[in-house]
Amino acid sequence: MGRRARDRRRQQQQWQRQERGGGNGDGGGEQSVRAGPGRGGERQGRRADGGGVFQGWAGGYPEIVKENELFERYYRELGIVPAGEWGAFMAALREPLPATLRITGYRSHAKEILHCLKEKYFKELQDVEVDGQKVEMPQSLSWYPEELAWHTNLSRKILRKSPQLEKFHQFLVSETECGNISRQEAVSMIPPLLLNVNPHHKILDMCAAPGSKTAQLIEMLHADMNVPFPNGFVIANDVDNKRCYLLVHQAKRLNSPCIMVVNHDASSIPNLQIDVDGRKEVLFYDRILCDVPCSGDGTMRKNIDVWKKWTTQNSLQLHGLQLRIATRGVEQLAEGGRMVYSTCSLNPIENEAVIASLLEKSQGALELADVSSELPGLKRMPGITKWKVMLKDGQWFEEWKDVPSTRQTQIRPTMFPVKDEEKLKAMNLERCLRILPHHQNTGGFFVAVLIKKSPMPWNKRQPKVHQKLPQRTGDTEVTAANSDNGSESTTEEPTLAENEESRKMEELQNSDTEQSKKEGVCGPPPSKKMKLFGFKEDPFVFLPEDDPLFLPIQKFYALDPSFPKINLLTRTQEGKKRQLYMVSKELRNVLLNNSEKMKVINTGIKVWSRNSDGEQFGCAFRLAQEGIYTLYPFIHARIINVCIEDVKILLTQENPFLSKFSSETQKKVKDMAMGSIVLKYDPDPEKPDDLQCPIVLCGWQGKTSLRAFVPKNERLHYLRMMGVEVFKAKRKEEESESKTEEEVQHRLAQTEEGMDVEDKEHDLVTKMEAEIGEESSHSPVESSAMEVENKIEDLDQSIKNANSHVSQESKDTDTSNVKD
Repeated sequence: MGRRARDRRRQQQQWQRQERGGGNGDGGGEQSVRAGPGRGGERQGRRADGGGVFQGWAGGYPEIVKENELFERYYRELGIVPAGEWGAFMAALREPLPATLRITGYRSHAKEILHCLKEKYFKELQDVEVDGQKVEMPQSLSWYPEELAWHTNLSRKILRKSPQLEKFHQFLVSETECGNISRQEAVSMIPPLLLNVNPHHKILDMCAAPGSKTAQLIEMLHADMNVPFPNGFVIANDVDNKRCYLLVHQAKRLNSPCIMVVNHDASSIPNLQIDVDGRKEVLFYDRILCDVPCSGDGTMRKNIDVWKKWTTQNSLQLHGLQLRIATRGVEQLAEGGRMVYSTCSLNPIENEAVIASLLEKSQGALELADVSSELPGLKRMPGITKWKVMLKDGQWFEEWKDVPSTRQTQIRPTMFPVKDEEKLKAMNLERCLRILPHHQNTGGFFVAVLIKKSPMPWNKRQPKVHQKLPQRTGDTEVTAANSDNGSESTTEEPTLAENEESRKMEELQNSDTEQSKKEGVCGPPPSKKMKLFGFKEDPFVFLPEDDPLFLPIQKFYALDPSFPKINLLTRTQEGKKRQLYMVSKELRNVLLNNSEKMKVINTGIKVWSRNSDGEQFGCAFRLAQEGIYTLYPFIHARIINVCIEDVKILLTQENPFLSKFSSETQKKVKDMAMGSIVLKYDPDPEKPDDLQCPIVLCGWQGKTSLRAFVPKNERLHYLRMMGVEVFKAKRKEEESESKTEEEVQHRLAQTEEGMDVEDKEHDLVTKMEAEIGEESSHSPVESSAMEVENKIEDLDQSIKNANSHVSQESKDTDTSNVKD
C-alpha cells in the first residue's frame, strides 16, 4: 500500500472514531470535527460529545457559551475597565456587533451617495420589522468626518435573509463592488484617520490584508480628484500570498495608479532604493501603518470562537513578532514621519508593552504623539502604565526577576512595564488610546501614534558604501544589510581579495540589472526565491519611449504633450501586448530600482485594451473604464458631451441605435470616425433634481449605434444616482416590473461584447461577496494589472482567511492570530 493510500485510510479511520464519539485519544470530551473545503461532507458543522451524541450547529456555527473565567479574571485584575463599568463591558461583548459602512470620501459623487442613503434607503427602513422587532434607524459615527461612516443594528444574516431588506442589501453589495462603499468595522477606521495623510506622502502599510484600511489611505492620496497623479503612493504589504490577492481586489476598486501590493514578511521587509537626480537613495516613508497580527480579543462580538479559545498564551506568543514588526517599521520611517501602531486586542502585553519597549530602545528617537484633540466625539481610554503578566494556568508575575528559568522562553523582559518612574513618565504611555466596546457600541481596539524625531540609535551610522569602482551606471550602491537586521553598523573595511571578488560579483549583477532597466523590464525575484511564494507573477515591462505601439494611440485620442507615456507598462515581455497599464512616476521609480528584491503582486490600473476591430479605424486600443478618470485630463479628441437622458439610454440598453439619442449627440457623432470614445456628462446647476456630479464613461461608436463599456455594478451605481429603479426581487412571484425595468435587467445580464475575461470574473466575485457579508469588500481579485483566471480556484480559502481575520504572520505559534 502506498504512502498516500495509507494516509487516506488513517484519516478515514480517525473520522470513524470521531463519529462514534471516541475523539482522538484525548480521553473523550467535546471534539469538533474539521474537514477541509469540499471534504468531510456532513462532518463539517457538527460536533460530538463524549457520549457520541451529535448536536447541531445553528447557522453552521457551534453554540458557544459566551463565558470565559480566565478572561474575566485577567482583565478585572488589570483594571483596564473603569470602576463600576464591568457589567456594561461584559454585556456589550456578548451583544452582536453593529454593521458599519463607510462612504468613499474623495469621489465627487460621495455627496450623491450620502443623499441617496439618507433620503431613500434609510427612510425605507423606518417602518420595517424583522421577526417582530423594529429595525433601528442607522446612525452616523459622530467622530468620522462629514457623515461618511454609519452603523446599524442590522446583522449580515438579517440583511441577506429578510425580503424587506433585500433591496438595501443589493445596494450595499453593488456599491461595495464599485468602491463607493466599504463595509468596515468602526474601530478599524481609526488608524488611517490618525495618520494625517497628505497627497504627497509616501506610505507603507505593513500588514495590509484584507485591505479596508489601505483603501482609506488611497482615498486620502486622491483627496483632490483633479490631480490624476498625486506625488505620494501606498505600498501595501502582506506576508500571506493568497491574502495579497484580496488586497489587490480591495485596492483595485479605487482605480488608483499610486498603489503597489507586495508580498513580504513585515518583520524583515527589505529596504528599497529610489533614484534621486541620478543617485540612489534609501526610500524612507512619510507615513507607516503598522496594524499587526494580534490575539483579537477585541473582536469577540463578531468572532465568537475567541470566547472558547482565549488564553493569555496567545498574547505571550505574539508579543515578540509584534515588537519585531514595529521595530522594522520605525527603521523605515523618515525623520518627522508618523507611524500608527494598532491591534484589535485589549491586552497590554500586545499594546503598551510593545510601545514601551520600542520607546525605551529608541533612546529618544521616538515619541508618542498627543492625539487627544483629534477625532472629537470618539470616546477613548488612556493607555495604562502598570500591568502584570499571567500564564495560562493563572500564575501572575509582576517583574522579570520573579520569572523562573523554566518559564523564561514563554515570558520575556520586554513584556513588563518600565520600573524607572522617570523613564516611565517620559514615555507618556497615557497618550495611547484604548477603545472599549461598551462606550460607543463598537469592538475593542488599541492605537498608538509615534513620531520619529531622529534616526534610530542602531542606524545613526550610515550603512557603509561599497568602494567606488568603475560601474556602468556611475552609481554607488548602499549596503542595506545592517539596517535590515536592525544591528549597529560595525563592519570593518574589506580586504583587497574580498574587494576583487565583490567587484566581479557586483559587475555581473549590475550588468543584468542595468540591461533590464534599459529595456524597462522589472522581473520577478530570482527563481530560487519563488518557492517561498504562491503564484508566479509576470514581469512589469515599461513601454519604451520610441515604441511604435504608442504613436497611433497618441494621435487617435489627441493626447496632451504632458501625458507621461514613460509610465505605461504591460505584463508581457514577448508577444502581442493586449493590455496597457499605468503607474505614477514615483512608483515607476520604485519598480525599476527594486525589482530584484521585491515580490510585487500588482500595481497600476488598466487604461487601454486591445480591440482588433479598432485597427481599421486607426487605433487598435480602446479605452478602459477603470482608468478613464486618470486618462481623461490628457485626452483632447473623441469626447462627446451627453445629456442625462442619453446616459440612461447608454446604461439600460444593449446597443442602442443613434436615432435614440438626443439631436445634439447625433450631430456630434455624425462626423466622428468609428471606434472608442469618451462620453462625458456635466451636471446642470439649473436642474437641481438631476444628478449633480460629473460622469465619464468609455464607449464605442459603431456605424449606426453607440454603446457604453461599463462594468455591471458601475452601471447600477450611476442609474441609482439618477433615480432609475434597478432592484429586482429574487422571488419570481414578487416580480412586477415595468418595461424599463426589464430593459435594465436585460442590459445588465448580457456579457459585454469585446470585454476582457476580467469583466466575467467580476460577476463571479460579486456572487461570492454577496455570500460573505460585512467583509465582502476584502474578497477575491478582479486584478488591474494581471490576468486572474488561473487564480480563482484559490480564492474561496482566501476569503475564509480574510473573514476570520487570521494572519499567517506567525505560523510558528499555535494560536489564531487575528488581523482586522
